[in-house]
Amino acid sequence: MRVAIQAGRAVTLPLRDDGISPSFVILPAGCGGTLLAFLSQRFPAIPSTTWLARMERGEVRDERNNVMQPTTPCRPNAKIFYYRELDAETRIPFEEAILHVDEHLLVADKPHFLPVTPSGRFLRETLLVRLRQKTGLADLAPMHRLDRETAGVTLFSLNPATRGLYQSLFQKRAVTKVYEALAGPLPGVEFPLAYCSRMVDGTPFFRMREAPGEANSETIITPVEQRGEHVLYRLQPLTGRKHQLRLHMAALGIPIVNDAFYPDALPCKADDVSAPLKLLARSVEFIDPLTGIQRHFASLREL
Repeated sequence: MRVAIQAGRAVTLPLRDDGISPSFVILPAGCGGTLLAFLSQRFPAIPSTTWLARMERGEVRDERNNVMQPTTPCRPNAKIFYYRELDAETRIPFEEAILHVDEHLLVADKPHFLPVTPSGRFLRETLLVRLRQKTGLADLAPMHRLDRETAGVTLFSLNPATRGLYQSLFQKRAVTKVYEALAGPLPGVEFPLAYCSRMVDGTPFFRMREAPGEANSETIITPVEQRGEHVLYRLQPLTGRKHQLRLHMAALGIPIVNDAFYPDALPCKADDVSAPLKLLARSVEFIDPLTGIQRHFASLREL
């Protein structure tokens, strides 16, 4: 286990050798009773015996690095750290590639179906954990969001001292992102098309929808070439809303090929990886905040 040092002491539950970092839960202000009772109620899918075993191994700690016991009373607003565990996790049968690495950035080429960070039923089978295992870089952190269903260029910071400089580029929309997608033809439209709409949370909870009101999303859409009955489009999002490209294309009547969320939510495909979403994060470009040099990174994948 890699032990990080901060302010003269070991950081609570450091990154494990298998690339797994600790998760945490913050105890609510009105929390009472024992910590074991709270955790069992908060996470009903996890048996109490699992929490007892974690506590016995010293793998449940608070932000003060105190080892938690089953009878430890709840302390309101305490941050409790622990390692997530999955009984079984399906291997994603596609490999990531590292396009670039220096002392500040790592650029990866993510395959379809691989989540960027651990969540839900994915833990080890995520881009972040795979890269940590492959490189041994404990401080890797993703700089932006990319859906599990989308493939392509993904940026990671590996230097906490300069992370904020690169994160600010995304916050200031100073990063040019270009995507490619396969979808149906859109006759009678003058291109490039600037599509704008107001996006809000939809139903089910994982979807977005369009609503009346001032636009908060914009995408530049340009056809590149005909591919059989479909068209390869170049998509440039000028904003970064969740599922923006997928929703915009569906709203135009040309949903991206194999989209299971738009225009309608299809039944969950679980571990079926036979029909990837035809959406690729082709490239990112920005002025490096440290050197002033223009950086450009492009995926090697093809739709």
